[in-house]
Amino acid sequence: TFSRFEGADPEVSGKGVRPSRESISRITPGLLSKDVAASAGSRRASVAGTAKRKKARSFVMDPDGAISALTPVQMGRKELYAELPFLAVPGMQKKERALSVAFSSFAAQLDTQEEEAYLEATTGQKMTDKEKEQRSSRMSVMLLGELEEEASMVTTPLIFAVIAASLLMFNMGYNISVMNPPAAFVFPGHTTGAWSAAVAVWCVGSPIGAVMAGTWADNMGRRGAIIATTWIFIAGGLVQSLAPSLIVVTVARAIVGVASGASTVLVPIYLGELAPPNLRGVMGTMTQFACVLGIFFADIVGFFLANPAGWRWMFFVISALAMVQLTMAPLLLESPRWLLGKNPDSPKARFIIKKLRGFRYDEEVETEVELYLGASKSQSSDGDGDDDSQQGSGKSAMAQMFADKNVRLLVVSTFVLQMAQQLSGINAVFFYSGLFFEGVIDNPLVGTTLIGGVNVLATYVALLLMDRCGRRTLIMWSSGGMFLSCVVIVSALLGYFSKLVALGAVAVYVVFFAIGLGPIPFLIVAEMFDGKYVAAAMSISGLVNGICNFFVGLFFPGMNEALGAYSFAPFGIVLLLTFLYAWLVLPETAGTTPEELQAKLVAKNAGVTYHNLDIEGMASHVPPSMDEWDDALAAMADEEGL
Repeated sequence: TFSRFEGADPEVSGKGVRPSRESISRITPGLLSKDVAASAGSRRASVAGTAKRKKARSFVMDPDGAISALTPVQMGRKELYAELPFLAVPGMQKKERALSVAFSSFAAQLDTQEEEAYLEATTGQKMTDKEKEQRSSRMSVMLLGELEEEASMVTTPLIFAVIAASLLMFNMGYNISVMNPPAAFVFPGHTTGAWSAAVAVWCVGSPIGAVMAGTWADNMGRRGAIIATTWIFIAGGLVQSLAPSLIVVTVARAIVGVASGASTVLVPIYLGELAPPNLRGVMGTMTQFACVLGIFFADIVGFFLANPAGWRWMFFVISALAMVQLTMAPLLLESPRWLLGKNPDSPKARFIIKKLRGFRYDEEVETEVELYLGASKSQSSDGDGDDDSQQGSGKSAMAQMFADKNVRLLVVSTFVLQMAQQLSGINAVFFYSGLFFEGVIDNPLVGTTLIGGVNVLATYVALLLMDRCGRRTLIMWSSGGMFLSCVVIVSALLGYFSKLVALGAVAVYVVFFAIGLGPIPFLIVAEMFDGKYVAAAMSISGLVNGICNFFVGLFFPGMNEALGAYSFAPFGIVLLLTFLYAWLVLPETAGTTPEELQAKLVAKNAGVTYHNLDIEGMASHVPPSMDEWDDALAAMADEEGL
């Protein structure tokens, strides 16, 4: 049967409901509470006076007549897949939850409309406004609880894959700071220019690796590309640790830079394609932590190996970390999205999806496959869905971005924020804090390690703030706080304050970086751009970021010698300009509030007809076909008198 009620007029029961701005105008009250998932289980009582239900499959009919049999929970997952890019980016949790809230409200109001129509058709009674509001509120909370419960279900294969992949980001973080502690012991007598080149050439290899990673991921698969990158880390680390001269160290740094740049592309894509959409923000958070922990780890290792006898072992740690990751390669599952892009009928993709999601039924697997394929098609700039690494259509996506007036400001803002992130001077701290702290503190390595620890703690605080504050607001606080820190640093070095105040000001400078200019330039790409533009915007962002990083790494030592106490003054100027740009020009992240996302859902699905959208009866992890089999078996048992 297609009707969920006994005795319904077939003509009425076949109409279904369609969303419209008149019928769905606001977010259902109570959905923004943080304890929704906890309270959802206690709100499953049926509405008084509701007509007798039958078990009937919910389904969606598209304007072209295509029918999809999905439960309300699966419909919500479909929207999450379509709207969230296949990238694990820290801070995406806010948009993930907002979209879950928006869909729960959207579906609950459709459920209430259909309930009212069938109630009137079967009993002649109408629901009062209070009954409609009560039902809508209960159903929305119930559905949101189901969606959030799914977000908390993480399988062991997914956890191991995340740990194995995150080691790449840990190694990248280690390489950001590895040249800092042993600077005085690596081939003593080197010139400032030669050492600056050895440090900065990492920033040359990084964008090269980022660009090449897309091709590797296409040709070798996400897993194969990650393993290849691991081997590059091993090779670069060995060359660096066995180098007979600083020139060879410089070459090795470029090799390691290629691996580091590839990691920044491969890991977010790989984890974004493995994880369900409502976990991608959490996965991105883990990779961010892996990176900052790698920076901190390099500082700690420096206490033991930053000496004339140990610096080569400190460089060898790069290879050792990669070897550890290589032993974990069996835990790396191939990306189901990549496999399905090559062959939509791939049995291997289905096997991996079943392991990653912990599914029991083949129908659940097939539904997930359809969600993958549908989202890949919707996020492809050319609409054919053949965008395995999101790289193949990058050229057309780039042209479309610059041609679209509505997107052009976002592109400019992305460039400005990427430039500001590096020209703020943050990597002058991580590359050369030992040089900067000479004369400020007795043991510069203590100051360097302190800053690394502060960076880890500040990253945690930043992740909490990103769920509560607007992106533009955080950029203003970040750039403004860093600017004031630069003023204090220069003043302390000029003698107006104790030199220990300079150390404290650098720590505050790092904290303000972590809450805004650190994570947001890349996060804002994932939030502000449509899915089809995200890969191209990320690619050009990485290139701009790498170029600016190279200039800071190359020129800061000379700038420090030339400007002395005023060495942070140029960074202060950049930060002041960034604050003014954020205040006067930068738009707040658009389309991420539940109200905006619900309006988008209404507009997008205006031609779609929903049937049997019974949240109370269908919000279940068991596929509808299982219910039908149970009913059929029970009927057979009754007929046979068993």
